[in-house]
Amino acid sequence: MAKKEYHLHDGRKGAALAIRVIPRARKNEIAEIMSDGSIKIRLNSPPDERSLNSTLVDFLARVLQISSSKIEVVAGVASRSKLVSILDMDSETAHSQIIKNLT
Repeated sequence: MAKKEYHLHDGRKGAALAIRVIPRARKNEIAEIMSDGSIKIRLNSPPDERSLNSTLVDFLARVLQISSSKIEVVAGVASRSKLVSILDMDSETAHSQIIKNLT
């Protein structure tokens, strides 16, 4: 199977982030930028869909310093690999905020 490529890119009204979520972590943190361009995020949430997505949106809102209403999981709602839309933010700004919070 071919390896999927994910990268930050500008959308019509904002940025899109490819994210790989790791549930049941000790704390919420950005773990790494993976070789395919996706962002690995550890969350202290159980792996159920509702809790995981809610925790992810709240965490990203804090990291990106925007309202959680501007963040939406647009693909992978029931998966650990997700595509997240960030409204009113370009990919360069999102990328710099993510890098600042990389542990």
